[in-house]
Amino acid sequence: MSDWGSSARTAPQRSVFSTAMLPLEALAGVRRRRLFALCLDFILVAFIAGLIWTVLLFLTLGLVLLLLPPIFPFVAFFYNGLTVSSWRMGTPGMLAMDLEMRMIDGTRVPFLNAAVHAVLLYISWMFPPILLVSLLTDDKRCLHDILAGVIITRRPPAY
Repeated sequence: MSDWGSSARTAPQRSVFSTAMLPLEALAGVRRRRLFALCLDFILVAFIAGLIWTVLLFLTLGLVLLLLPPIFPFVAFFYNGLTVSSWRMGTPGMLAMDLEMRMIDGTRVPFLNAAVHAVLLYISWMFPPILLVSLLTDDKRCLHDILAGVIITRRPPAY
């Protein structure tokens, strides 16, 4: 599998993944695809959270009803953290939209960065003008991407 910005790497130094090294195809349609991926992921997280909520409701005979409302953020935290930090480097919605997430230096995103990115994403949806930062950056990164140190690109073609 090839990378958009891959180059020969030597042991002591790591190649820096720069947006200047990205071809135009790597960022083509990323904003639109991210929106659709977010919708798919939101539906999937809501389904998983609802399923967990229903199972716990029946298993405890309704005794933990007051503790169950925060399940959605908990599921979203682990859903994003586990899927983005996996070898596929994306959530199921991102994979369906042909997107991947990497650290700004081109490496795979660790679990904590991916999970924090999800938290920042949901917080930024509470303040929609923050999402306009994406229109001002050359690499189409939102404020939560910048804070988490990640970049979302199209998946590189497999040769």
